[in-house]
Amino acid sequence: MNSLRTILLAEDSLADAEMATDALREAKLINPIVHVEDGVETLDYLLRRGRFADREPGLPAVLLLDIKMPRLDGLEVLRTIRSEELLKKLPVVILSSSREETDLVRSWDLGVNAYVVKPMDVQQFFDAVKTLGTFWALINELPEHKE
Repeated sequence: MNSLRTILLAEDSLADAEMATDALREAKLINPIVHVEDGVETLDYLLRRGRFADREPGLPAVLLLDIKMPRLDGLEVLRTIRSEELLKKLPVVILSSSREETDLVRSWDLGVNAYVVKPMDVQQFFDAVKTLGTFWALINELPEHKE
């Protein structure tokens, strides 16, 4: 089981990132959570470059990915992930406030594993993130990864 794999949270809103982290902790997940604030940092983490060049090898259990981020948006991050041999099996969950049909369709076309619209209600948001975290970090099994 991959119970101690990192959860990578790509979210430019500090308030949303704090709520997501609190929800994951409330779900009693002990996985390390790494928060990055834009698409460039997300890819730097995944590809072990820049300030993440020295991080331990291995993929996160899941990437919780916002769409609307600075420098490189979530859809471009997803496109890159699905084109990289080392990353293409990484579970990616879009966690976005965007209800735009084009974002939804493009996300699925690019190979997202789930698309969750952030509810406006704080308790619904907490419940959604707790469920996502529990499934992707504890229940879902990934194939062995070789770097």
